[in-house]
Amino acid sequence: MTFLHRLFHMYQRIALAGALGVCVAVAHAAPFLPSSDATVLERLPFRAGDTTARELAALRRANLQTPQDAALATRLANRYFELAMERGDPRYVGYADAVLQQLSAPLPAQALLVRAKLRQYRHGFSEGLDDFAAALALDPDLAEAHSWRGAILMVQARYAQAGDECQALERLGRTTLALGCSGLLAAYTGDLAGADARLQRALAATTDPGNRQWLLTRMAEVATWAAQLDAAERHFQSALALGRNDTYLLAARADFLLDAARWRDVVTLLAPWEQVDTLLLRLALAEQQLGLPQALAHGQTLGERFDAARQRGDTTHQTEEARYFLLVQKDTTTALRLALANFEVQREPRDARIVLEASLAARKPQAAEPVLAWLAANGFRGAPLRSLADQVTALGRARAAP
Repeated sequence: MTFLHRLFHMYQRIALAGALGVCVAVAHAAPFLPSSDATVLERLPFRAGDTTARELAALRRANLQTPQDAALATRLANRYFELAMERGDPRYVGYADAVLQQLSAPLPAQALLVRAKLRQYRHGFSEGLDDFAAALALDPDLAEAHSWRGAILMVQARYAQAGDECQALERLGRTTLALGCSGLLAAYTGDLAGADARLQRALAATTDPGNRQWLLTRMAEVATWAAQLDAAERHFQSALALGRNDTYLLAARADFLLDAARWRDVVTLLAPWEQVDTLLLRLALAEQQLGLPQALAHGQTLGERFDAARQRGDTTHQTEEARYFLLVQKDTTTALRLALANFEVQREPRDARIVLEASLAARKPQAAEPVLAWLAANGFRGAPLRSLADQVTALGRARAAP
């Protein structure tokens, strides 16, 4: 909270006290002006059972006392990163950045690992890969760095190099991570059955709730791509039953429900998550299909948020912005431009899908050539991408016919 915000809230409390007839003299006293933003005006009590707030408060106090303690700073920054992933709130990434920026160079391996994760969160993939490489140079057995490198390389469609990271995890004896890595790689390169088998083995090898949720989510996606919708439903339900907040899982589940025209299920799932842009988009799409009055307000909120992100130079959710312009604003030209710009940076199935949908809506099949080339090169066989690709190809042939 800034100095001005704190001052505003102080004046609110003074006004309230005067209105109640309590401490009337305060209204005539000189206001207390904090000397800096670091001055604490009031400490609010923790909510009952809020262990996360207590954990963060303890870490922050310790970090303030010893800001150059690299192990402590890394722990706090990583906890902020985890909260950004759980809650879809990018402010935690900013908090984590600020903590790490206090450390003097050179950073130890664990600090480099966390900084790399923060950079990839903002789609600074090249810088993230450099930090992961630097961390591995200091600690060659740092399995998490290999795992994250593999994920980024797959996003960039650099599948051979991603395979090297999967093999590195196998050499380190990290069975769950290695199978998860190779399973996802198999899915992206056309072997959906092999992908499911590897992910099933990875799931059997771990009891960690976070790992199990991630694996079940990816198994649900693979089953969806293979048009095994009953299996996908079971995997999604199992992932949700773990009771852990995860915005990726919620977005994947919502997309599954949207494709099945289960609009009310989307509203039920995402109603508590309006603060997360990626989830608000999916909520608005379901509300739009149901003709609910809040669909308009949510669409306007999304537009404002995307405008603000654009002014900050933030393109983290460009896929969602493209979907917003295509499905909410019905602006096919802008949607296609954004989808193509995003596909230059990241090339996952959902990124390819919006390009195909926008090119069809804009009647510009030639614009989807990068996606068609990607599909031809990697052999990805997931639905509904193959159906959309066939439609784009057919449209292109029809337009080329004399």
